[in-house]
Amino acid sequence: MQVDAADCLNNIRVISSPNCDERPAGCEISLLVIHNISLPPQEFSGDGVAEFFTNRLDPEAHPFYQTLCGLKVSAHFFIRRNGETIQFVPCEKRAWHAGESSWQGKTRCNDFSIGVELEGSDTAPFTDAQYGALVALTRALRKTYPINDIVGHSDIAPGRKTDPGPCFDWDRYRTALE
Repeated sequence: MQVDAADCLNNIRVISSPNCDERPAGCEISLLVIHNISLPPQEFSGDGVAEFFTNRLDPEAHPFYQTLCGLKVSAHFFIRRNGETIQFVPCEKRAWHAGESSWQGKTRCNDFSIGVELEGSDTAPFTDAQYGALVALTRALRKTYPINDIVGHSDIAPGRKTDPGPCFDWDRYRTALE
């Protein structure tokens, strides 16, 4: 797995999200942010996340979707429960995943980060396939970008966000990266 000339990872599915823009000039990608998401909440394997990231989510399809009306959100990558990795935004573009955030004194983490969403929730363990895909993705990204730190959404938006949540095994992930 490697980043190609179009700033996409080769050999993975790409679904283009319009919810992105240019990073500020001279902004180096130095942070990887791990999230969790499931749409509807606690339900896996549907098309809700892809529809949300591409502004095609039908607010009538599920009562929860009405709370998301008008939101424009994306991430660079989404890793499904079976390990399938989907790219929504080229790495060199700014995806809209972090919201109001800060890390080590720098605000607007979307400017200098890559966002990875794991299909899941704060209450469900992640799968072996997801850890394997996340480790492979992280290694590929580190070969191309000077990623110094890897954090959870909760680390850059404390009190506002809880993901990737208590079921994410940071020790397992970090050990696998060594």
